[in-house]
Amino acid sequence: MTTPEESDAQHTLPTSFREELNALQGIDYEMPAALDAFYRMYARPQLRYAATVLGDMKAAKAVVRRLYTHLALNWPVALLEEGGPEAYAWRLLKMRVELHMRMTVTPTADGRSTAPAANERTTAVHEAARATLEAMRKQLAALESPIGLYTAIAELPERQFDVMILQYALGYPSQQVANIMGINAGTVRTHRRLARKRIATKLGIDLGDDEEKE
Repeated sequence: MTTPEESDAQHTLPTSFREELNALQGIDYEMPAALDAFYRMYARPQLRYAATVLGDMKAAKAVVRRLYTHLALNWPVALLEEGGPEAYAWRLLKMRVELHMRMTVTPTADGRSTAPAANERTTAVHEAARATLEAMRKQLAALESPIGLYTAIAELPERQFDVMILQYALGYPSQQVANIMGINAGTVRTHRRLARKRIATKLGIDLGDDEEKE
């Protein structure tokens, strides 16, 4: 199984991006040391999440580049936001991912979309379902088809869905998921437990206790 660190090595922003931020057009700017450290810690997980949800690495890189351009120009504000810069950046990332999904939906002549609706989160759902099947092989062995699992994951509330993607599909432990989202590890475990309960109810099976050891 690919570790988050191994996968992170394959999901990188250009090394020149920090230099680009330090040379924002028309602005006398130098990236604060704290923002540089923040970028080094969170840009890759954020990029992996965006790529999984969008199903498009090029689009994900564009989204994350815009995110950090915004942070570069608003870093003092981010430091004062509730939940700190982690929670602020996560909210912005989610908004920009959703905006990109909405902007890339092309309507047909009858007004219908030619792409999946944003809330279907197709690529991410399939990644999460695959990882969930691997992680809960014994509990889900009786499933005749993963379609029900796809539906159950797609219908999760937003925070529960994000935890499933970051933890199951991308392989980050609870504490790292908490850091990425700007929440505490106990809240992550609560979201994961509630997500498992919803999935179990939807599928009509018993997933047993959440036995993750931190």
